[in-house]
Amino acid sequence: MRFSNSFLDEIRDRVNISDVIGKRVTWDRKKSNASKGDFWACCPFHGEKSPSFHCEDRKGRYHCFGCGVSGDHFRFLTDLDGMAFPEAVQQIADMAGVAMPQPDVQAERRERERASLQDVMEMATLFFQDQLQTAAGARARAYLRDRGLSGRTIETFRLGYAPESRNALKEHLAAKGITKEQMEACGLVVHENVPVSYDRFRDRIMFPILSSREKVIAFGGRAMAADALAKYLNSNETELFHKGSVLYNFARARRATQSAGTVIAVEGYMDVIALYQAGVENVVAPLGTALTENQLELLWKMASQPVLCFDGDGAGIRAANRAADLALPYIKPGRSVSFALLPDGKDPDDLVRHEGRAPFDRVLAEAKPLAAMIWSRETSSTAFDTPEKRAELENRLRQIVSVIGDESVRRFYQQDMRDRLNAFFQPQFQRGGNNMPNRNFGRGAQPNGRNGQRGQGAAYPGGGGRISDRLSQSGLVKGYLTAPALRESVLALTIVNHPQLLLEEYDEIAAIDYENRDLQRLWSQVLTYAAENAAELSRTGLMERLEAHGFDAMVKAMNQQVRNARLWTATEQAAPEDARECYIQALSLHKRTKALRWQMVDLEREIAEAIEAGDSERVTLLMRALSEVQLEIGRMENQEAIIDGFGVMSGRVKGPAYGHG
Repeated sequence: MRFSNSFLDEIRDRVNISDVIGKRVTWDRKKSNASKGDFWACCPFHGEKSPSFHCEDRKGRYHCFGCGVSGDHFRFLTDLDGMAFPEAVQQIADMAGVAMPQPDVQAERRERERASLQDVMEMATLFFQDQLQTAAGARARAYLRDRGLSGRTIETFRLGYAPESRNALKEHLAAKGITKEQMEACGLVVHENVPVSYDRFRDRIMFPILSSREKVIAFGGRAMAADALAKYLNSNETELFHKGSVLYNFARARRATQSAGTVIAVEGYMDVIALYQAGVENVVAPLGTALTENQLELLWKMASQPVLCFDGDGAGIRAANRAADLALPYIKPGRSVSFALLPDGKDPDDLVRHEGRAPFDRVLAEAKPLAAMIWSRETSSTAFDTPEKRAELENRLRQIVSVIGDESVRRFYQQDMRDRLNAFFQPQFQRGGNNMPNRNFGRGAQPNGRNGQRGQGAAYPGGGGRISDRLSQSGLVKGYLTAPALRESVLALTIVNHPQLLLEEYDEIAAIDYENRDLQRLWSQVLTYAAENAAELSRTGLMERLEAHGFDAMVKAMNQQVRNARLWTATEQAAPEDARECYIQALSLHKRTKALRWQMVDLEREIAEAIEAGDSERVTLLMRALSEVQLEIGRMENQEAIIDGFGVMSGRVKGPAYGHG
């Protein structure tokens, strides 16, 4: 019996090859990495004492570096167990829960037609590529050149041009013996509700869309005319192409993911191509629509935690929120998503074309996990100043988390949201001895601490009333006025004292995520002032704004904190160039510390998984790595490494020596 390629692909994709081979071999725990679908064992095809047999779930392939055997699911069963090919297919189909196809002459005929349609698509691709190099394609070439694409990149992605003609492709294919029915089946011509069919793509830059086997199955076309009805036009659904089950650049990104460790999903074709040219090859895109469940499954086949990268405008935020809701029911241990949000008004193509790869790498480094994305969405735009509103938030979060299918993950999400709520609504010590709730309580704030860890108490009162310097130093009150980390104080106070720095790097500075909750509220006032007074920023005006909202005592305390540490470049008297240089160092340290904390969380999760699996050797290795990360965090936080960047520079400071009040 002959099996269609689509059927074989389907059952291969449904069953991990490690599940097939794992029944015949024992995986080496030391070399294998189950979370990445990477396994090693002693080869079952020849006798050996050390594991040289390698199996990768993402590729669906095995290879022995000792005897050289390699193959897929079916080859393993036919070569090792001597099964006939149909018997091997039957076994894999049973594991996949897919019924075997019945002998069908019509199905075999359709499979032959499907193969012939791929040949037609290849002819069309070559035609579009040739047209790009003609005089008619000059404007398209100029457009691609203006977008910064090199000739090699254009060739790699096989970009082309569909001429401004109703019949150019149609006549070209007809001359090669392609029938009208084949063109229609490929979606290359419009034939419904018209007396005579005509080319679907006209005066457009053409982007071939490839299958997982790297065959052209569809096209995306970018209009050259400004008044075109659709800026981007995709092929219609065909026997070859199902839009919601395909990712642009899937095959190429799947290979790159092996070394990169993750995959990045962006919004458009040009984003993918621009990032590839900048050296980011592990990137894909949905085909002009919102991410679908099938596309999300494809991402998870490549990486356990793909990064979904969205534009920072309103549409991008809405798309990110839809993706969060889509992913939530399907997450499980070792499978989630994170979100990288670009600066407002920028897309990946803009970033790498004008500034190189570094800004995009910074965006990826600050990607939010799924839980943080959901929390941010639910708390960023509402004031929770009444018990009813707080209860409503708690109820809404409970409903959102309830859709998670995996019981253990759902339980941990429930705990995480409870901890965030507790920190978010933790009573604040009010100035003047007043314990009434802050009028601005909860407005746009974030929970203090990460990963469900409650903050260390109220940092500074964020509004209402005044407090004397003498009272602020008393033992009774000091317990409530726990200062932010020195590093965070330096970052905030430098901008308060030198607000002109905001004009130079506004997007990066505005995006700082402070852990201290009251510092978050102060920062909100700083950014609001900057937005309202962009033409004329001054320290005097900013301080008036902060004092009006009750932050003067907090600023004084932070100022004393940095003076005690002799970090003079954060003070008002520092020369602007010194403040700028040292601020950059402090910001870099802040981001590095955040990255280390997330690394620590990932290691703790892997340790829990290894303990549950009884893998003592892996636990030992992970514990060693965790210890190193903790030591690095301790070095950076407890020793306040920013002093190296601030305290040793020669200065141009007016006024008394610092550190004496």
